[in-house]
Amino acid sequence: MKCPCKYEYNEERGVLRFNCLGSLCGASIEDYGSCMVEALDGLLEVRKASSIVFAKDREYEYGPEQVRMLLEIVEVIEQVYREKYLSHMGPADCRPFFSEWSSKLQYIIIELLRTDPIGSYVEIKREIRATKIKAEHNPKLAHCYKHYINILTAVQTKLEGTQLIKLVEDQTEGLHVGDRSLYRDIFTPSIRPNFMLTRFMITPPEGGKSIDRYQIGDTEIEIFKIPGETQLIYYALPPEFKLPEDQYKVLDAARRYMAAHRPKAAEFVRSSDVRKIFFNIGKDMIRETADNMHIPLKAEDIEKLASILTRYTAGFGVLEVLLADENIQDIFLNSPIERQPILINHSKYEECKTNLIPTIDDAESWATRLRIQSGRPLDEANPVLDTGIEVPGGRARFAVITRSLSPEGLAFAIRRHRDSSWTLPLYIQPKIKMMDALSAGLLSFFIDNSASLLVAGGRGSGKTSVLGALMLEMLPKIRQIVIEDTLELPVNQLRDLGYNIESLKSRSVITRVETEMSADEALRTALRLGDSSLIIGEIRSLEAKVLWEAMRIGALSNVVAGTIHGESAYGVYDRVVNDLGVPNTSFKATDIVIICRKLRSADGLHSFRRLVGITEIRKHWDQDPMKEGGFVDLMSYSSKRDSLEPSDTLVNGESEILNRVASYVREYAGDWAAVWDNINLRARIKKTMVDISEKVQNPILLEAPWNVKSNSQFHLISDSIRKETGFPDTKRVYKEWLTWFKGEIKSV
Repeated sequence: MKCPCKYEYNEERGVLRFNCLGSLCGASIEDYGSCMVEALDGLLEVRKASSIVFAKDREYEYGPEQVRMLLEIVEVIEQVYREKYLSHMGPADCRPFFSEWSSKLQYIIIELLRTDPIGSYVEIKREIRATKIKAEHNPKLAHCYKHYINILTAVQTKLEGTQLIKLVEDQTEGLHVGDRSLYRDIFTPSIRPNFMLTRFMITPPEGGKSIDRYQIGDTEIEIFKIPGETQLIYYALPPEFKLPEDQYKVLDAARRYMAAHRPKAAEFVRSSDVRKIFFNIGKDMIRETADNMHIPLKAEDIEKLASILTRYTAGFGVLEVLLADENIQDIFLNSPIERQPILINHSKYEECKTNLIPTIDDAESWATRLRIQSGRPLDEANPVLDTGIEVPGGRARFAVITRSLSPEGLAFAIRRHRDSSWTLPLYIQPKIKMMDALSAGLLSFFIDNSASLLVAGGRGSGKTSVLGALMLEMLPKIRQIVIEDTLELPVNQLRDLGYNIESLKSRSVITRVETEMSADEALRTALRLGDSSLIIGEIRSLEAKVLWEAMRIGALSNVVAGTIHGESAYGVYDRVVNDLGVPNTSFKATDIVIICRKLRSADGLHSFRRLVGITEIRKHWDQDPMKEGGFVDLMSYSSKRDSLEPSDTLVNGESEILNRVASYVREYAGDWAAVWDNINLRARIKKTMVDISEKVQNPILLEAPWNVKSNSQFHLISDSIRKETGFPDTKRVYKEWLTWFKGEIKSV
């Protein structure tokens, strides 16, 4: 049986697509012989196809390996036609058998071979066995039977040479012709609902062992380990793959209508309310469509379907499913897009392969949306786009490349930012261990006393997150001006927490959008915006000279902090002075360099982030700070203890930077013990927050709102005690802070 499905062939992508919408038959090769006929007939005409798609309520896509098996069957069918077996049934004296044999051959090698090649093979073997028995009982007609057996054997041999039959040859004994269970083991298409583009490997990996399972909203996540492989499988099952068939029909109809009436104005697409608008329209459209199709839907069903519809019309589709998982740190889509699944970096399981395979249509849709939202170009003349976006469940930085830089077309690298900003207490947690309490207390002291800091490290080392945590150590009343070319720092979150903050967006040195202000011009503008702390998202180019010149002449009296690529204090110096052209004397305006690093385990299978150094930059050197003692470690990483260790310089009060900043504070001037006590007090407070959070099992206590409240209360208590006694007694400050903190958490 053949159900007519119109097909079209995309030569560029090698996709043979069958449109079975409205057909009474199914749409999968493994379940329906009619689809096997369609596929084989299509391949008889289009030999270059590398994948086959059957589209109905869902789309079933069969990849190159499965298409090659079908092409081998096509070759057998052609050979059968070409060798005209039905025209040469044997010598004339065998004519009485011709009608019977012709009918059987017509069924087995013409009809059955196209709908059920395995069944055809089984029937051929059985017919050969039956004919041999007949020949034994009729020796006079043995030459006739032999000719018939030769025809069957020739076809059997051809089939046994195909990969499909090789895979099932030892499983055909007793097989009922028409049973398609063997096909279901061999043909495992990627499946997607008709309203979305991303393909989904619906079958869990063969031989995979489930090692973890958790839920993100309505999405089920399962982690599989495959024997003999080092890379784990991240298996996601979003709600859109678990809907009843009638709801798929409603969604697809609503999507097609919305796609036809989608607003094209870029201003509308850039609107912050676009999702809300699409969601409301989607709800009305789904309700109306369901009524027209006489499909009953509950209110919660309409809400769920509208959310899914919005994700695939106004959003980033399946990427939003991944970005909603706070365990995911990076997402990679390598070119060519359609030939491999999405890859991720998981906070617990590190590098994983997903069961989601995007299409080129997905990629082009995402690239278009990013172009519109960022206002930056992406084409062969401008093959790089770097921008940040916010989607439900997460913030992310997108780096996109295309031709001419990427020969195979679009590719994406997506860095997911934490939903809320990192804080120093969060970093102290035993499960994170980015830093210890003492290093957190030391950094907090530097921020409070207006030091200039650089957070350095390689890509993915966590330097931007550390800078965001340091911004939260400033009191909300202190004005901060933030300059970034790609918006990654938690400016909106700080603003929501009541911070006095202003954000400036500069031109990317990679994309070079002429309508945006260059980083050095943005910095000069920031210097004219009043007395403020200055935060530079990343120091990359000409702005470096302006920044250090401003620090050197004293134009900035508050905190100056930024990130820069570098693996050590000397590496930062070398980059700033030799690559960016900042004079030696200007670099001396830097007080502290903080080094972040992504480390690996001895077996190379695991990675973790650590703060590996806090180095002060001394001022009494002329040419080479390395040789002249310009770099002095205050804390350095011990791999044996897996922690930062204080240096003798720090413990003994020999830090020039600490003594200098302390000299500006009356209570600290000339009193190293008071400075050291204050650093340890800050460390103790942050460690106590972690301990209590774990004891009451409430991680919210370490998040930004609580960190801000704790810092503010620490300053208020210190000020109150200083006014009363003349100096902030650290023991009394801690005791009063602890009383406040325990009282506050009772209301949580």
